[in-house]
Amino acid sequence: MVDTDLVARYNYDEFTPEKFRPFMNFAASPPAGERGPDFPLWRLEDGSETSLMDIVSQHVLTVVEFGSFT
Repeated sequence: MVDTDLVARYNYDEFTPEKFRPFMNFAASPPAGERGPDFPLWRLEDGSETSLMDIVSQHVLTVVEFGSFT
């Protein structure tokens, strides 16, 4: 189920501290080199579901990037 309120807040219309700071919780992130939490992912090419651990298990290194660049 998609939390539409969360999606709307994440896709903020301007880059101001009051809009992006709620999503900056680095203290809760696993340290570099530690395994992160598993979660579902969907392939862009066909929409089929996989998971982070399925991807990680197929590669020596995996980089996961969240956020947007403008």
